[in-house]
Order: sequence, then structure tokens, then C-alpha cells
Amino acid sequence: MRDILKTIFVIIGTMIGAGFASGQEIYLFFNRYGTMGILGLIISCTLAGIIIYKVFQIVKNKKIHTYSEFLENISSNKKINKIMQIMIQGFLLVSFYIMVAGFSAYFNQEFGILIYIPAVIMAILCYITFINDTKGIVYINTILIPLLCAFIFYLGIKNLGFTNTYFENNIIINYQWGWLFSSILYASYNSILLIPILIELGNYMNEKNKIKKVSIWCAIILSVIGLILFFLLLKGINYAQNLELPMIQITKDFGNIHSIIYGIVILIAIFTTAISSGYGFLKSLPNKRYKVGTIIICLTSILVVPIGFSNLVNLLYPIFGVLGLVQIFKILRLKH
Repeated sequence: MRDILKTIFVIIGTMIGAGFASGQEIYLFFNRYGTMGILGLIISCTLAGIIIYKVFQIVKNKKIHTYSEFLENISSNKKINKIMQIMIQGFLLVSFYIMVAGFSAYFNQEFGILIYIPAVIMAILCYITFINDTKGIVYINTILIPLLCAFIFYLGIKNLGFTNTYFENNIIINYQWGWLFSSILYASYNSILLIPILIELGNYMNEKNKIKKVSIWCAIILSVIGLILFFLLLKGINYAQNLELPMIQITKDFGNIHSIIYGIVILIAIFTTAISSGYGFLKSLPNKRYKVGTIIICLTSILVVPIGFSNLVNLLYPIFGVLGLVQIFKILRLKH
């Protein structure tokens, strides 16, 4: 049971990052599609559960230990496998840039601070962490994610009295069938970083019963948390699209203390996600290029910030979602 819970929290932690908690991802992929966004969210989380199940089964049956071995089992095309590996490294770098932009967006939105100031501070903090020890920082997520989930559940309970009213008054059906493709893209880009993690967790999942439980519970928890954020975002549906971090503003409706707590949690999530993503990218570089690579990505992250957190999420996540479809297709069609 302990292995199951540990595995579930690691998987949820991989999928629920700062972009999710800020409300940007949920709004982009689901809220904007109105009523059908609810169905899209459930389909997306169900698809994620299926992917988790399939990957664990492949890892168990084929006795896979590395991502390279996994790619060799789902595709014999070396060019496609190379593209998938490059895609992961690209997504890690993009995630790092987006987190730095998110850090700047918070201080700009809440305090009106010029975006470059927090960006420089974040870049310096990341550089110091990269050239020292990252392990302690990365493992903060194992504590942070359960707290974040608990706080989102708490906000969902407080929002129950408002849900029906906001649902009736604000939600609309639009964008026609775009909601279905959007839900698939959401599961797709999340799977890019999730699959390497699932391979590492494969040692714990050596029984079919365990795999089923983890897959089902992950799908359920993701669906519930996603729906809570979906309905919370309805409270700010008229201004959510104009804010970098809509959930920060929405939590103010429950009192400033809620907004402060949520803001602190998101800032920690942003920092730990930036470190894990940036370090994951830097590890792929030759040792002699590690320090130079660290300087380059930290400096360039400052230059990317003016594009904006929401703009980066809106542009880059769907692109990686499309790229990730190849991997998902090959996983789903493979008989494990």
C-alpha cells in the first residue's frame, strides 16, 4: 500500500505543476470550451490513466529500465526515437523558461514589480542551485504536492455554494469540437515528462493489481482536482483570460489569507519545477558543458520573460501536445 501511495503522489506531482495550479492550463485546455470542457477534462484524465497503465505494463513485461529501451520497444524507427528524445529535452528547457516567466508574472500581477527584477532574482537562485546540490530542492515536491492538492480540495468545498450559480450564469458552449482535440493534447504533452518518470517507478509496479489501482486512482484524483479548478475558474471567467495567474485573483474571493497561502505554494512549486526541469535538461549535456549550459539557460530565461507566462503556456504547450501524439499513438497500439 505504501508503494502504491508513493507512486500515486509522484505521478500526480509530475502532472500537477505550477501551470496547472495557476489555472492557466485548465483555462486554456478546458474552461474556454464551456460545457464541453468538463467532458474534455474527464476524457483527458481517463486517457492519462490509460497511458499510465499501458506504460507500466510495457515496462513490467519487457523488463525495461531506461527511456531508450522503452523507445526501442514501442518503435523500431531510430529517427523517430531520436526525435522523441530531443522532444523531451526541448520540453524540459521550455518548462524551465515558463517557470521563470511564471515567477515574474506573480510579482508583476500582485505588486506591479517590473518583470525583469524577479526574473533576474529567479535566474540567480536557479544558477546557485544548479552549481550546488539540487536533490533537496527537487524532493520538496513530494511534500508540496499533497499540500497543494489538500488546499485545492479545501477551496473546492468552500466554492460548493457558488458552483451552481456560476455554472448557470457564466458557462457557455463554444468552439464546437475543438474541446476533444484539446483534451487529447493536454494528456499528450503531460505524458512527455510523465513517461520517463513511470519507467523509473517501474520497479515498484511489478504486479498487475498494483498497476490497475495506481492507474485508476491517478485518473480519479486528476479528474477531481481538475474539476475543482474548472469550477473555481468560473468565478473569474470574465477576467481569467486577461490574467497571468487567474487562480491567485480568484482565491482572494475567499479572503486575502487564502490568496497569500496559495501564492506561496505556487511560488515554491514554480521554483522546484524550474529546478527539476532545468537540471533535467542540463544533465543531458556533456559534463564539460554543464557550467556553460547553466549560465546560458539562466541568462536566456530573462530574455524570454517579456513574452509572458500565459503566452508561453498558450503557444508552447499545445505544440508539444501535438508532438507527443506520436508517442501516445505508438503506446496505445502496442500489445503489451
